[in-house]
Amino acid sequence: MTDPTRDRADVIDAGVAGLQKWSLRIISIAAAAFVLGWAVGHVWMVLYPLAMALIVSTVLAPPVAFLRGRGFPASLSAAAVMISFIGGVAILVAVLTPQVAGQLPQIADQASSGLLKVRDWLVDGPLNLTDGQITKAVSALQDKLQESASAISSGALSTVSAATNVVINLVLVLMLTFFFIKDGHKFLPWVRALSGQRAGQHLTEVLSRVWATLGGFIRTQTLVAFIDALIIGIGLAIIGVPLAIPLAVITFFGGYIPIIGAFVSGVLAVLVTLVTNSPKDALIVAVIVVAVQQLEGNVLSPWLQGKNMNLHAGVVLLSVTAGGSLFGVTGAFLAVPVAASVAELLRYVNEQIDRKVGDDAPAVDGHGAQILAEGPSRVEQPPTSSTS
Repeated sequence: MTDPTRDRADVIDAGVAGLQKWSLRIISIAAAAFVLGWAVGHVWMVLYPLAMALIVSTVLAPPVAFLRGRGFPASLSAAAVMISFIGGVAILVAVLTPQVAGQLPQIADQASSGLLKVRDWLVDGPLNLTDGQITKAVSALQDKLQESASAISSGALSTVSAATNVVINLVLVLMLTFFFIKDGHKFLPWVRALSGQRAGQHLTEVLSRVWATLGGFIRTQTLVAFIDALIIGIGLAIIGVPLAIPLAVITFFGGYIPIIGAFVSGVLAVLVTLVTNSPKDALIVAVIVVAVQQLEGNVLSPWLQGKNMNLHAGVVLLSVTAGGSLFGVTGAFLAVPVAASVAELLRYVNEQIDRKVGDDAPAVDGHGAQILAEGPSRVEQPPTSSTS
C-alpha cells in the first residue's frame, strides 16, 4: 500500500539516494575492472602460456583419465598422451607447411588484386559509385595485405628475440600441459582442503563447471572448424582454385575465432577465386561459404555445443572484438573461452542467489519478469448485499 505520509520530496529523495548508491557501486566495479585489466596486461607474458596450456589440457585430459582408469600410472599416461600429441602436431606441420607457408604471400597478393577488381566493378559497374571513398578503403585494405605479405615473405620471426620468445612460450606451454594432465585430478581436492569446507565447495563446483565448459568448447569448435574447412576446401578443389589447400587451412584456424574468423577467411577465399578463376567461380565460392556458415550457425554449433556455451551471438562478437583490440589475435582466440568461463561463474552465482531467496518471495522467469502465483486469486471481493 502507498504510505499516505510520504510526499513527492520523500519519493524524489529516495530515488536520488538509490541512484547515488548504485552510481558509487558502478564506479567501484569499473575501477576494479580497470585495475584487473592493467594487471593482466603487465603479467600477460605469464598468463599467455598458462592459458594456452589450460586449453590444450582440456583436450588431452580425457585420454589421460581413460588410461589412469585402466590402471596406468599418472606419469606414464601423461607422457604417452603428450608424445602422441606432439607427434601428431609435428606430422601435420611437416605435411602442411610446404603447401601453406610458401603460398601465403601469394594469397595476400591475389586478395589485394581481388580488392582492386571489386573497386573497379563498384565504380564502373551498374552502381556508379564515386571513386574517392572506395579508393581510400580499398587502398587501406590493400596496404594491410601487402604488409602482411611482406612480413610473411621476409619472416616475421627472423629476429633472435622473437624466435627466442616463441621457443620459450612453446616449451612453457608443453611443460605446463604435462603437469596439468598429470596432476590435474589432484587440484580440486587440494583447493577444497586449502580453502576450507564452505568456500572449497563453491570453488570446486565453479572450477569444475568452467573446466567442462572450456573442454566442450575447444573440442566441439575443433570439429566444427574441421567440417567447415573440409567442405570449403572440397568446393574450392572442385571449382579448380589453385590455392584450395592453404585456403582450407586458413579456414580451419579461422574457425577458432567465432564469427569474425569465419567471415574473414570466407572473404579471402572469394577474393582469391576472383583473381585466379572468374567472377562466376567467385560467386559460387561465395554461395558455398555462406551455405557453410549457415550450416555452422544453425545446425552444427547448436547441435554440437548444445547448452555448453549458452552465449548470445552479440556477446561472442563483442568478446572477440574486445579481445582482439586488447591482445591481438591471441586475445581474439581466448576471448570466447574467457567469456564462457565468466558466464558460467555468473550462472553459479545466480543459482546461489536463488537458493537464498525467501520462499515467500515472488518467482521470476529467466528474463527477470515476475510470475504470478498459481492458484485462486487472493484479492478480496467487495461485499455484496444479500437479498431475501
